[in-house]
Amino acid sequence: MIAQPFIAVENCKEEIKYYQSVFGGEIVILRRQGDIVLNADLHVEGASLKFADTQAAKPAVKGDYVRVFLKLDTEETFKRIYAEFAGSGTVQTEMYEAPFNGYLAIVTDRNGVCWVLSYYRD
Repeated sequence: MIAQPFIAVENCKEEIKYYQSVFGGEIVILRRQGDIVLNADLHVEGASLKFADTQAAKPAVKGDYVRVFLKLDTEETFKRIYAEFAGSGTVQTEMYEAPFNGYLAIVTDRNGVCWVLSYYRD
């Protein structure tokens, strides 16, 4: 089984570019309706984040009470992503030294998506 986050955002065409600026990776447009991007994937380091415009996904509540858990490979990447989401979103749990020898933080980004960020030291 492979689990992939499915994230509904307003204006998918622009917001997927924002997430690409945060995570890097390659955007693959899956479905359009005229100039509107209804579905797209962001492929990053072997992972795939799925996005849908709210016109296609029709979420009940912004953020839809989903938490996306990200296990990041480096401390630098963890801190960069945390800073970006914290700067344009809301910090739920400040970055802290976790008992598993690494960092943990919870941030809600500017689209209402809640990210649980983690970094485990080797």
